[in-house]
Amino acid sequence: MKELNITLKELLESRGMTQAQLADAIDVRPATINDMYHNRSKHIPRNVIAKIADELDITDIGELLTLD
Repeated sequence: MKELNITLKELLESRGMTQAQLADAIDVRPATINDMYHNRSKHIPRNVIAKIADELDITDIGELLTLD
């Protein structure tokens, strides 16, 4: 079975941004960002994905989510 992976760790590192900075910028609980950062999220709220995409200037969802 394929697995959905969140590449938030790599994205934040490449942009020199911390989890806390992202959480503050998009008004999301730090624990939510931490779970995504460590690819532990069981549910990914669509509105959070949209906020992250806006904040990190992502235009291709493949930059944030991969299917392996």
